[in-house]
Amino acid sequence: MNVNFDIPPLLVLGPGLVAFAAVTAVRARRSRPGWTGRHAVLRIATAVYAAAVLSITVFPLTVTWGQYANQNPWYSQINFIPLITFDVTAVPNVIMFVPLGMLLPLISRVSGVRRATVVSLLASLCVELAQLLSYVVFNNGRACDVNDLLANALGGLIGCLLVRAALGRPSPAALLRAVALPGSAAHDRRAAVTAVTAV
Repeated sequence: MNVNFDIPPLLVLGPGLVAFAAVTAVRARRSRPGWTGRHAVLRIATAVYAAAVLSITVFPLTVTWGQYANQNPWYSQINFIPLITFDVTAVPNVIMFVPLGMLLPLISRVSGVRRATVVSLLASLCVELAQLLSYVVFNNGRACDVNDLLANALGGLIGCLLVRAALGRPSPAALLRAVALPGSAAHDRRAAVTAVTAV
């Protein structure tokens, strides 16, 4: 049987975003700490960002079986050699993860550049593995590239450095602490100072 169709991102990510927005609205209505006002906006913005990344990197899911399927072995879709093909085309991958590096101190305890880079690298690895899995299961043209991991990690590093620079100035630091989730690195004054100095 020959099969060839696409699963659009809106079909999968749309309901997820709606459900998260509904949960956020309910918790905001009940005045749950960390779920009202600016915090609710930050949570929804983070969810929208995550959905946008998935819509670019994983979706649409092209399902191909039969004569339409990609016949190359799955391991042929992996580029293990770094930097050889690392060129200007990596710039979008760098830019895509800058917001993640900026969000981490605002939504989690991640404050240091090293930890932000590691988290960005792990997030990128999850994306690459999802792409590889989609190739194995759906026989589409998704590929994995170690250069994507490096570019994404660099983007997370840049984003974290931008937040660190902002936390070093009184006015931006006050704004970031007001927006940051309770318990996050940027929300806690001492953690915010650590975020500026930590590696």
